[in-house]
Amino acid sequence: MDSLAFIPQFGGLFMTLLAFVVALSVIVAVHEYGHYIVGRWSGIKADVFSLGFGPVLWARTDRHGTRWQIAALPFGGYVKFMGDENAASGTPGESYRQLSPEERRHTMLGAPLWARTLTVAAGPVFNFVLSVLVFAAVMMTQGKVAEPLTVGALKPLPVEGITLEPGDELISVAGHEVPSRDDADGDAFEAFLDAMPPLALLDYEVRRDGEVLTVRGPQPMPPLVEQLAPKSAAYDIDMRSGDVIVAIDGESVVAFSQLKDKVEGSNGRPLQLTVWRKGELIDFVLAPRRVDEPQQEGGFETQWRIGIVGGLAFEPATEALGPVAALSNGVAQVWQVIVGSISGLYHMITGAISSCNMSGPIGIAEVSGAMASQGASSFIWFIAVLSTAVGLLNLFPIPVLDGGHLVFYAYEAVVGRPPSEGALRVMMAAGLALVLGVMIFALGNDLFCP
Repeated sequence: MDSLAFIPQFGGLFMTLLAFVVALSVIVAVHEYGHYIVGRWSGIKADVFSLGFGPVLWARTDRHGTRWQIAALPFGGYVKFMGDENAASGTPGESYRQLSPEERRHTMLGAPLWARTLTVAAGPVFNFVLSVLVFAAVMMTQGKVAEPLTVGALKPLPVEGITLEPGDELISVAGHEVPSRDDADGDAFEAFLDAMPPLALLDYEVRRDGEVLTVRGPQPMPPLVEQLAPKSAAYDIDMRSGDVIVAIDGESVVAFSQLKDKVEGSNGRPLQLTVWRKGELIDFVLAPRRVDEPQQEGGFETQWRIGIVGGLAFEPATEALGPVAALSNGVAQVWQVIVGSISGLYHMITGAISSCNMSGPIGIAEVSGAMASQGASSFIWFIAVLSTAVGLLNLFPIPVLDGGHLVFYAYEAVVGRPPSEGALRVMMAAGLALVLGVMIFALGNDLFCP
């Protein structure tokens, strides 16, 4: 049983904040630990490793002389290396000037270029490694869909006369052969689902205990709520996973494709939904929202959406996924998040999609709570996605970010000396202003975007 499933709604202010703090703390701790441990391996000593800012709640000093602490404001963290004026490690402080040449070797500013580069790059790299490992672990836990497609468990549906049973291997549905789920892009299986007639009950040809039978089963892709998109129209009106939409504006729907067509053709007009939930019928009214969706071939397409992710009428039987395949899929998932993030940013800058797609801390907190409300697996997956985004953000070539430091090191490698202290101070101030400006803009999106 999912350890978070007992929480009926995780969207309350306290629980949303808690989910955000947990997600951020894990990501920041891994990021800063990357800086710390690679710095230590490179001979750079750390004075402070802090999770959070402000007044210190707990602290201890280890045998390497590093003070590990938890501070009162859990919205970030830092590693302060020996000789640094501050946690930004940009310019030398008075304490650095008082060190001997031998001691300076153990500081960020006095270490060899290779050591500084590896130490700075380690933060984002550790974020990516965390994401790969989490994605791989979730995939290994869930397994991959068995071949041939086999019924694991039937989901509750408002349909009578079902004789399909767990363990049945699917051969065909409504006369259409069931394709393999292993095709690279899923087009064959999607075409199979699109070919299904809009009927609540269909004929399934199955193999059961070695015998081929024809049984009655539900629409393979019913209008079932498998998952809810955070901050969506359906999430905001308290629809839940497991809900089945049985009618829209009084017209019966039995297939997810019918629901999709109704929503996309609404042009934002409010829709009256009749929902089956655990044997009861509930009426909802919601207005679809415009959403910019990334496309496989690149770019974005604007559609009307209510924020429902559909699923099959049954849980497919799964088989174990090996660690090598899981890690490979984890790397592919991280790359997909990176490509999607860069594409989204580019299209926002060019005006191709709305800048409201950029979320600030309030939006990220809301998504954290929404994902946690849908179970531990969804929340952990979200942490991996956010960790990838944080790693990518820190690689942007902006002073005060890790990417900015790496640009300075690249300049030093080419020219043979680092930028002057005056130039560094100006660029760090400009970088800080840019980052603060983006944060304020994103916060404005959280407060004013629909």
